[in-house]
Amino acid sequence: MDRKEAENRITQLRGLIDRHNYLYFVENIPEIGDGQYDKLMSELRGLENSFPDLITNQSPTQRVGAEPLIGFSEISHEIPMLSLSNAFSNDDLTAWYHRLYAMLDDTNFEMACELKYDGLAVSLRYENGLFIQGATRGNGITGEDITLNLKTINSIPLRLQGEFPQTLEVRGEVYFPKSEFDKFNARRDQEGLQTYANPRNTAAGSLRQLDSNVTAGRPLDIFIYSLAQIDSGHGLDTQLETLNYLKSLGFKINPNNILAKNTQEVIEYHTNWIQNLVSLDYDCDGIVVKVNRLDYQQHLGTIGREPRWATAYKFPAVQAQTRLLDIKLNVGRTGSINPYAILEPVEVGGVIIKQATLHNTDYIDSKDLKIGDWVVVERAGEVIPQIVKSHKDKRTGSETYFSMPSLCPSCSAKLVNREDEAATFCTNSTCPAQLERLVEHFVSKSAMDIEGMGGKVGISLIQSGLIKDVADIYFLQREKLEQLDRMGKKSVDNLLIAIKESKKR
Repeated sequence: MDRKEAENRITQLRGLIDRHNYLYFVENIPEIGDGQYDKLMSELRGLENSFPDLITNQSPTQRVGAEPLIGFSEISHEIPMLSLSNAFSNDDLTAWYHRLYAMLDDTNFEMACELKYDGLAVSLRYENGLFIQGATRGNGITGEDITLNLKTINSIPLRLQGEFPQTLEVRGEVYFPKSEFDKFNARRDQEGLQTYANPRNTAAGSLRQLDSNVTAGRPLDIFIYSLAQIDSGHGLDTQLETLNYLKSLGFKINPNNILAKNTQEVIEYHTNWIQNLVSLDYDCDGIVVKVNRLDYQQHLGTIGREPRWATAYKFPAVQAQTRLLDIKLNVGRTGSINPYAILEPVEVGGVIIKQATLHNTDYIDSKDLKIGDWVVVERAGEVIPQIVKSHKDKRTGSETYFSMPSLCPSCSAKLVNREDEAATFCTNSTCPAQLERLVEHFVSKSAMDIEGMGGKVGISLIQSGLIKDVADIYFLQREKLEQLDRMGKKSVDNLLIAIKESKKR
C-alpha cells in the first residue's frame, strides 16, 4: 500500500471508529461487536506504525499512551466557570423564581431542569472540530491543563461531527459510573490494593494523574451541560436547544433534561428524582434549574461568582446514626478554639465519617450533645459532616457533658470569650497551632498557591524555627531547607520556584 492509499484508508478508519465510539459510549446503541471494533483499531494502528508521519493527536489510537507529565500547567478560563447558588426547599426555589420574575417582568418564563451530577467540572475546547485542550474548573478563573487525561475518556469526542463551528468551548461533568466503580474496587481488592471510598473523589483523583495511562485504566464518563464559547451566527436561543445542538456534534448529553413552565413542574421533577435516584448509575445530589432563554440569561447576568439565572435545588442530605465518642479541640488561624466530634466511623452517602464540626460551645449546647450520645450525622451540602441531633432516649446515664478548658490546648495560654461572639479565643499571638493554620491557609491554592509547602512541610518549617511569621516564607534559604528531613535538592528547588512564582499573585 502506497502512502496515498494509506492516508485515505486511515481517514476512513478514523471516521468509522469515531462513529462506533459515539454509538457505543454516547448513544448506547452499538452496531458492531467488540471483536469487529478491535479489528478496526488494529488495522489503524498498523497503518500508523507504517506511516508515523500520518499520526495526529486526534486519532483514536492517541487516547492513551502519552509520557507521564512532570506537573500540570495552568490554564486561564476566558469565560469563568461559575458556581451555583443553592435552594434547599420549595420556598427557596419559589423565592429564587420571584426574584427573577421581578427582574424580567415576565410571568411565564420557562426553565430548563437538569440533574446535578456529583463529579468534577471540566472545560473542553475545540478548534476546527478538533479537541485541543481540556482543563479543570480550579478556582473558576484558573484551572489545570488535563488534556491528555481527558482524551482517555471515550465519550469525549476528539473530532466533532456534523456542521461544527471553527471555535467551540463546552463545559461538562466527569464522573465515575457507580457500576464501574464497584467493579474497579472489586479488582483492586482481589489484587490486594487499597480500595477507594466513593466514585466522586476517585473521578477527581483519576483526572489529576500525571500518567494518562493510569487515567485510561479507570472507566470515566462525562455529561456536557453548557456551552461556554462559540462562533457567532449559530442562532441558538435556549438552553435546551443548545444542548440538542451539542448532541448533534457528538457530545454526550443527559437524557433526563426537561422543560418546566412553572415552579410546580420544577418541584415535581425534583420530587420524582428523589424517589428514583437508585435508578441512576451515577451520583446525583440535586437538580439544576436554569432560565431557558439565553437572552434572559444574558440580561440577568451574574452576582459575584454565581449566575442569577441558575440555581441548584439540592436533594435532602443523607443521614446515619453513630456514637459521639469524644469532643476534641483545634486552634484556628485567628486563634479561635474549634471543638470537633470524634465519631464511631459510619458511612454517609458513600463516605466514611469519623469526625464532624461542632463550631462552638453554643452549638454543642443547642444540640444538647453529651459525650457517649447516639447522634444523627449528615453531610451538609453533601460535603461537610455535621451532627443534626442526639438521641436522648438512648442515654444510659454514662454520658458526660463537654466543658471548654480555660487554657489553650496548644500553648497553654489563657482562653477568652470576646464580647458578642460565641467563639473562644487563644490570647497568645505566637501560638504554634495558630501559625500552622495561618501558614496552611496562606500557601493554599485559594491564597498564594505555594505548591509543596502544605501539610507536613509547613509544620516542619515551623517546628524547625525557619518560619515564625508568614513573611518568613519569602526569606527561606536553600542551605537551611536542605538540612530538613525528607527535603532533597529537587524538593528544595521546586519549593523555592513555587515561592518565587507566588510573588506574581
